[in-house]
Amino acid sequence: MNTLQVKLGNRSYPIYIGSGILDQSVLYARHIKGSQALVVTSNTVAALYLDAVLENLRSYKVAKVILPEGEQFKNLEIINQIFDTLLVNKFGRSATLIALGGGVIGDMGGFAAACYQRGIPFIQIPTTLLAQVDSSVGGKTGVNHPLGKNMIGAFYQPQCVIADTDVLNTLDDRQLSAGLAEVIKYGLIRDAEFFGWLEDNMEALLSRDKKALALAIERSCINKAEVVAEDETEAGVRATLNLGHTFAHAIETGIGYGEYLHGEAVAIGTCQAADLSRRMGWLSDSDVDKIIALFKRAKLPINPPDSLNPERFLQLMSVDKKNVDGEIRLILLKAIGLATLPVGVDEKLLRTTLESYRN
Repeated sequence: MNTLQVKLGNRSYPIYIGSGILDQSVLYARHIKGSQALVVTSNTVAALYLDAVLENLRSYKVAKVILPEGEQFKNLEIINQIFDTLLVNKFGRSATLIALGGGVIGDMGGFAAACYQRGIPFIQIPTTLLAQVDSSVGGKTGVNHPLGKNMIGAFYQPQCVIADTDVLNTLDDRQLSAGLAEVIKYGLIRDAEFFGWLEDNMEALLSRDKKALALAIERSCINKAEVVAEDETEAGVRATLNLGHTFAHAIETGIGYGEYLHGEAVAIGTCQAADLSRRMGWLSDSDVDKIIALFKRAKLPINPPDSLNPERFLQLMSVDKKNVDGEIRLILLKAIGLATLPVGVDEKLLRTTLESYRN
């Protein structure tokens, strides 16, 4: 087991990465201070891993909430099931919420923990590659609104992250590829050497080579932890983690949550951001070709749905947390391994990118 540290002063916490660590009861005991624990999971994950987690919690008063699977259920109505269970069981401020699942469960569980009695401790146990390398680390929590993705939420750090690489054995191929989109992102925004490693090892990752996956997860978490330690609440450099996400959120909101996996939308959005970076004069044609080729090798889509025309894209992109005074601001690339902070862009160039991908 490897242990990384997210360094945030008195909110610092460890990320445990290893094989079989889901069953290490000492990790739970180390981070559960009270006598009550609520496990929040999804119906798919519950069938696979809920019993194993509950076995480690036999000395606590435990309740569970099993939520429906999918981004379309990440909303205020569904999250009330978590609050209802906490209240029915008379759980207090010393209770610990354990989010067992992918990014949706982690976001919802973390947001519920942030809100219940103005904050209770929580633990992240991510069960998808995307959650292990990205969404479980950094304290972003929240739910979607019909008009915008993740527009209701809070920064709230977990007590720890337990990333058991063995759970990826039950992850389907589509979900594995979706997680690779966020892995590729770290290479693009700040780690050119890692991007080169991914070019050399993509097939090993897709074949679930244990050493390759463990290295990719650890390298991604190191990058994420360093960025979050420098900028916890996205006032500066943390915004670079949103490369491609403004395009991606427009896709997810525009065609309905759940139609595309988040990583699939991020892959498309990152290719669009790379195209726009080239039009801004920063990336070369060969840079863009390398980026698109790597996403394709990861078995990810690179073109947005035909149903989103440029006007609809622009309308949806105007609802984004990085925008200022109505101006769309994007994370772009100066080079592979070097992202910009949010920048305003020439709308004509943005329209050209959107048109070129539509055509």
